[in-house]
Amino acid sequence: MESPAAAIALAHIDAWSRHDWDRTRALLAPDVHAFVASTQPEFGGGGVRELVGIDQYMVRKAKAAQLIEPGSVQVLSAIGDESGALVSVTFRIGLGPGGTMVTMARACLYLIDANQKIKEERDMFFVLGDE
Repeated sequence: MESPAAAIALAHIDAWSRHDWDRTRALLAPDVHAFVASTQPEFGGGGVRELVGIDQYMVRKAKAAQLIEPGSVQVLSAIGDESGALVSVTFRIGLGPGGTMVTMARACLYLIDANQKIKEERDMFFVLGDE
C-alpha cells in the first residue's frame, strides 16, 4: 500500500513533469527547503544547490522541467510512511551535448509537514552517458 508521504511526492513529480505549475506550487510548504546535488563534475561535481522558499524553488524547478521530454518520467521505486518518502525515477532531459536528450536518474528524499505539504526535499541525480 502506498504511503501518504509517497503519494504526495509522486503527485509532485507528476505535476512538475507535466508543467502543472499551480499543482506543483500547491504541494509545497511556504518555507520549503531543498538541496540538489550530483557527483558529476559537469554538474557541479559534489557541489550542492540550496533552494529556500516556494518562489526560489519554483523558478529553478520550472527552468529544469522545461528540458524534460514530456512523458519520459519513469518511477523506479517509491517508499515511505506518514511523513517521509524516498522516490527514484528516470527521465529524458536535454542536458547532453548541444541539448541532446540523455537519461537522468534521480533519487529524492521528501519530508512532508502536518499540512501535507513538502517541507524538505533532498535531490541527488546522475546523468547517464547514453545513446
